[in-house]
Amino acid sequence: MVRWLTVLCWAVAVPGLLWATVRLLGVERGPLVQLLAFTPYVACWSLVPVALSLGLRRWWPAAVAVAAAVVLIAVVAPRAIGGTAGGEGPRLRVLTANLLAGVGDAETLVRLVREREVDVLAVQEFTPEAAARLDAYGLAELMPHRRLNPIVGTEGSGLYSRFPLTDTGVRQNQGGFTQAYGTVSAPGATPTIVESVHPMSPHAMGKLRDWERDLDGQQRATPTGPVRILAGDFNATLDHAPLRRLIASGYRDAADAAGAGLTGTWGPYDGDRIPPVTIDHVLVDRRVGVRDVSVLHLPGSDHRPVYAELALPRGDLGG
Repeated sequence: MVRWLTVLCWAVAVPGLLWATVRLLGVERGPLVQLLAFTPYVACWSLVPVALSLGLRRWWPAAVAVAAAVVLIAVVAPRAIGGTAGGEGPRLRVLTANLLAGVGDAETLVRLVREREVDVLAVQEFTPEAAARLDAYGLAELMPHRRLNPIVGTEGSGLYSRFPLTDTGVRQNQGGFTQAYGTVSAPGATPTIVESVHPMSPHAMGKLRDWERDLDGQQRATPTGPVRILAGDFNATLDHAPLRRLIASGYRDAADAAGAGLTGTWGPYDGDRIPPVTIDHVLVDRRVGVRDVSVLHLPGSDHRPVYAELALPRGDLGG
């Protein structure tokens, strides 16, 4: 009996250590890419092997379990804490929403834009029908400036703005999804490049290469040049190495900075039995302040929109 209790302690401690190692080294491959999205749940579970091993006085398994728990909690917990990320520059209110092949409720989305006084709206899985419905509910009056690429299905993208848009375009990822972008000129602020982001989803093993390529192909931050904001469905959490590499170029995740980084944005919202994970993000240049972040509700979509109130550098910034 004593031996089996020791085996049990090791059996629950070792998986946590392996998970922590993969997360810390960023070496996820194959099915681990999908599993790693659930790291916050594993971080909570990691306390169970600690309690079990300590309770049974199995000191070596306890040491392994403690090491795993420390690593996992250390990488996850700061997302719920946030920091001093605010700013005093001109405000820019950004909203991003995946419309699930255009069926996300247009009336609700326009209401959110109106109530939140959104300045820039980034949409993914954007269709011609969705574009027509959004304008029918008043988006044309609220946001007359736009760069749209509506496509039947899931590949479309759109960028709407209350303020003038220049240097607009559409980028196509290797995985097939498109990304509308443009330079927003908000009053008193430096011109800011905003892009509606949508890399390939790692939903199948055959798509993993496109997923990683699409994330690695996103526009890197330009810390001494133009201010950039990437907003959209990244199909990756802060535990995925390609997204962390992108952020390391000079971005920060707005929800993480505001202490809302553990709020799920994709999962059970269209009926799927899956725990929520955080794959929709607003990444901002580190010169941009983060005043507030909220995760909202959009009927008809399997994603939840992310709203971020930002403080842009003032217009005398070079670049």
